[in-house]
Amino acid sequence: MSKKAEPVLLSSGNPQIAKGEGDAPVQQYIAAMPGWKQDIGRAVDDIVTDVFHDVSKAVKWNTPLYGKEDGWFLAMYCYKKYVQLTFMRGTSLDPVPPVSSKVEGTRYLNIHEEDALDRQQITDWVKQAVRLPGTRF
Repeated sequence: MSKKAEPVLLSSGNPQIAKGEGDAPVQQYIAAMPGWKQDIGRAVDDIVTDVFHDVSKAVKWNTPLYGKEDGWFLAMYCYKKYVQLTFMRGTSLDPVPPVSSKVEGTRYLNIHEEDALDRQQITDWVKQAVRLPGTRF
């Protein structure tokens, strides 16, 4: 019986996943998230899919992206000590996600292992983000 190969992690702790469009590469990324981070990834993916059934998904720059016809509204990234959710138009959300960014309009939510996942707040932010213009890269 062959042992499943472990995903390659970048120095930041983020899985290295090939670029791709659609749900499959995002699910590959989530499956490669190390340890407790995988549960966060699954929960966030479920929330986004439940809130916005027509969500577009992709992995670019080793980062899952969630969007719609006019651009991206959410991204997810693993760091060694937390999972970071990036809200592209985060300064337009109410309440504004807690972590500021050097990128105008962007805000972050950093989820650490000991943090309770606030599904209700994330759901509310996703609902708001879907109604805002998306961001093109």
